[in-house]
Amino acid sequence: MEIGVISVRYARALLKCATEQKIEDKVYQEMQTLAQSYLQVPELRFTIDNPMLAKDKKESLMVTACGGDISPLTKRFISLVLAEDRESTLQFMATSYITLYRKQKNITRGKLITAVAVTPQIEKKMRQKVESRTQGTVEFQTEINPDIIGGFILEYDTYRMDASIQNQLRNILTQLRK
Repeated sequence: MEIGVISVRYARALLKCATEQKIEDKVYQEMQTLAQSYLQVPELRFTIDNPMLAKDKKESLMVTACGGDISPLTKRFISLVLAEDRESTLQFMATSYITLYRKQKNITRGKLITAVAVTPQIEKKMRQKVESRTQGTVEFQTEINPDIIGGFILEYDTYRMDASIQNQLRNILTQLRK
């Protein structure tokens, strides 16, 4: 069976159980921590996929990768995944859970890129603009990129607004070349 199908099925089941127990927010945080652990520690994937490593060691490692103090549901979920020999798809399950959770809660990811750090008031104002357009909550991330010289780049969903000086200079250069 395809990895994507498997991971979505497991993630959907986990979300359903978490929602029934009203702990979907805690499980969401744990899945985010797990997904981040996979990105920050590439060796984690190779260790979990190692057939020579005992299941209890893998479980202990996954609990730590989820943040240590995890919900009983997440612990049972990890045990189930290991019992079914699906540990190689756990990273995809975590990512699928995050996606399904955001869809269920109407959460949009947004990113504001500026040349210098912005004040909390400006960040709040940009977040409110995105929330009013999406009619939902926004997980906002700010990034500083001095290469854009000035202005900002705002991204959310499939929308991208590039109001940077770098982009304006690029457009002027394109016009001059014609």
